[in-house]
Parts: sequence; structure tokens; C-alpha cells
Amino acid sequence: MVQQRLDRAQIVEAAIAFVDGCGLDELTMRRLGTALEVEAMALYRHISGRADLLEAMVDELIDGLFDDELMTEDSRSWEEYLQRVANATRKLAVAHPRIFPLIATQPPQAPWLRPPLRSIRWVEDFLSSLQAFGFSDTEAVGAYKAFTSFLVGALLLQASSMTPEALGEEDGASSQTDLSEYPTVERLQDLLMEDHAQREFDDALDDLIERIRTSTEK
Repeated sequence: MVQQRLDRAQIVEAAIAFVDGCGLDELTMRRLGTALEVEAMALYRHISGRADLLEAMVDELIDGLFDDELMTEDSRSWEEYLQRVANATRKLAVAHPRIFPLIATQPPQAPWLRPPLRSIRWVEDFLSSLQAFGFSDTEAVGAYKAFTSFLVGALLLQASSMTPEALGEEDGASSQTDLSEYPTVERLQDLLMEDHAQREFDDALDDLIERIRTSTEK
């Protein structure tokens, strides 16, 4: 196998692409090495093992949110800031549905880091941004906890439902379920299949913002 020069960033980027295409369960150092056309041992010069690789993938994607076009402009209000962060995170979940569950469930480096905004850089940006708009320490921390819980709840199910496995695309055809014994579900199947994910996400975000606004006005 031809050896090539690699660095940690290239390996992490390749791992993200691998999981996007093949799924998290398929990721091993050997298979990733094959995808990069190097021996698996070459990866260990930069990555200590699979656990280190998974953590690096999560860090890369989460810190990459700062480069999203929604985050490169200053927000004029705390409500706009939350909307920008929420929609940038939703874009990440939609772009990487096979990895987002990892982002939501991978143990953080500190117990007070909450997925998906699970880096110290994100906690600093979130808390300082809200405090710049007049939030107290308690209000900013409370908003961080409520906001991250909202993101995980709203996006984890959505991302999981978008994977090729969930969509039945792995074998090139959608699976059909016999609903003859469930007449109500069968009758309402078309309504159940309607996709209003963006509207539902926006409505839930508006509700959260209103709850935060009410709590800060007391």
C-alpha cells in the first residue's frame, strides 16, 4: 500500500466523510486507513485510537459552526443570536445525520459541557453573547441549559430519521410495512409522512425564546 503524508486534520476530515457515507458502525482505523490508502498504523502517529478519533470529529464539526455564514455576522439581539446558532446547528444535523447522534451522545470533556454546544469555546461565546445583551450570570447559564436541551431534543430525532438506514435507501428501495392490522395508522399514513421539520423547528424555537424572555423579565 502506498504511503502518503498525512496530518491529524486530514485524518479527521476523512473520518467525517467516511461516516457520512458508510455509517458510524463501519468506522475502524483499518477501514479508514484503506480509504486513505495508507496502513492503519500510519494513522496512529496522529490519532491515539478510535475514541480519540470520534472526539476529534465532534470537535471539528462543532467548532466549524463558527464558520457558518449564519455565525459570521453580528446579531442585533439575543433572540437573533439564538436563531442564528439554532439554525446553524440544524444545518449541521441535516448535513451529517449519521454523525449528529454522536455529537449529541459522546461524553463531553467536562460535565458542565452540554451537547451539542459542547466545547469550552462555545460556552464562552454563548454566555458572553447573552451577557452582552443584559443577561445576568444565572439567566445566561439557564438559557444555555434550556437552549442545548432544545437543540438535542429537536434535532436528534430529525437527524436519525434522515439517515439512509431510516429512509430504507441502503438496498436501493424503501421498505414497506404491512399496516392492515392498524387501520387508523394506515388511514393517516400520508399525514404522518408529511415533512414540516423546518416549521416545527422554528415554532419550537419561538416558544423557547418566549419562555426565556418571560423568565428574564421577572
